[in-house]
Amino acid sequence: MNLDTFLQSVSTVFNTFGSAIVVPVIIIVICLAFGVETKKAITAGLNAGIGLVGFGWVINSFAPVIVPAINAFVQSTGLDLPVVDLGWQAVSVIAYATRAGMVFLVFGLLFQILLYVTKFTNVFFPGDLWNNYSYMFWGSMVYVISNNMWLAIACMFLQVLYNVIFVEMLSKRWSTYYGYPNCVIPALHIAPGTPFAVAGNWILNKLGANKVRWSPESLRKNLGFIGEPIFLGLILGFLIGILGHLKDLGTLAAWGNILTIALSTSAIMAIFPRVANIFSSAFMPLTEAARKRTAKNVKQGDEIYIGINDATGYGEPATLISGILLIPIMLLLCVVLPGNKVLLLADLIAIGYIIQPFVAVTNGNIFKTIILAAIWFSIGLYVCTATAPMFTQVYSQFISEPLAEGIMVTSGMIANKPIAGGLIFMPIVKWGWTAVGVLTAVYIPLYITWKKNKKKVHQFMEDQAALDVASK
Repeated sequence: MNLDTFLQSVSTVFNTFGSAIVVPVIIIVICLAFGVETKKAITAGLNAGIGLVGFGWVINSFAPVIVPAINAFVQSTGLDLPVVDLGWQAVSVIAYATRAGMVFLVFGLLFQILLYVTKFTNVFFPGDLWNNYSYMFWGSMVYVISNNMWLAIACMFLQVLYNVIFVEMLSKRWSTYYGYPNCVIPALHIAPGTPFAVAGNWILNKLGANKVRWSPESLRKNLGFIGEPIFLGLILGFLIGILGHLKDLGTLAAWGNILTIALSTSAIMAIFPRVANIFSSAFMPLTEAARKRTAKNVKQGDEIYIGINDATGYGEPATLISGILLIPIMLLLCVVLPGNKVLLLADLIAIGYIIQPFVAVTNGNIFKTIILAAIWFSIGLYVCTATAPMFTQVYSQFISEPLAEGIMVTSGMIANKPIAGGLIFMPIVKWGWTAVGVLTAVYIPLYITWKKNKKKVHQFMEDQAALDVASK
């Protein structure tokens, strides 16, 4: 069997079985490797699979309800932007269709394991193996555009190395806030927002924004039963439904759909946390084993963290509320930002995944989360605008039906990465190995500085988060 055949076989296995099968198997293997007894390991894997299936059911049921309302709002307001957001699915088409993507599927995994085994990082990245498609996407773009496999691999591996810093920075705060001991979200499309969240949160605290305490708890306290997540979901869904039916509010069918959207949004608020509890139980044996190993083998303050799927934080109340509130805000920003050509559509529903660093760093302050995420995503819209011609060129090679003339495509929440896309991918595409050399030279002192100051940064983040607790 030659290399291409082997890589294609691995890709076929992943695509055939899907995350709900592959991730539980990975968790069972990791549990056994960490010394968890067989029964607990298998139960952990089963709970992970049940959780992922549950996440899929909930999101796949919610998206067909809310996305048409967003599309109807766009059509009724006459928004005309040439770059259309096709969602993360368009990214996966590119990631799994190229040889570079398949190479990372195998060798990128080995590289991540090597970084952990050699204690280059205290985060076990392969715990969230499925989201490696984010690296595969950028590497595939480099490969198709440059026809240089080694350059594509260099791009992906550099993104892994930089992401080590971002994930380690996020680890303690995310684990503390979301309540998953010794766990963190390692996905490339999420963790790199952490430095911006930390800096932005500090600035907002200096300006007194921590005194504006918009949290699920304060909303419940100040608004009574209306502040409960299910009632907030009902209200937010009702408003989105109204926006989606601006032209036909006088019809009975419109109000039927509006109320369906409202109830569906309320259901998301109620159901997602329960599914997340099942999924989180999959990691309890693993995190306990990790803590025991930490106590024996790792110096104090450098705990082992396990990378887990980004769906785990999606259903947390502050995350859900912030994500839904950001839908109309981001649509508005698409219109008013000068030079932006992107119309966010399919990935609006995914905002709740991407904002988790902002929610964790602000300690669940919805007010600050919305401000920081809106700024971060606005910068990302320009990255999407700049990379859209390349995205469209690559995407067009792997679809059966050609795109309409003049239309460009992107993924609004995956391609909008200021660091992974703007500071790593774009320089490498433009300047090739020169950019790789510069990025490597920058990384070495950055990594050393981070390791020296890691505990200080974590303490600083905890101190800033405590300001929001003190302002309740």
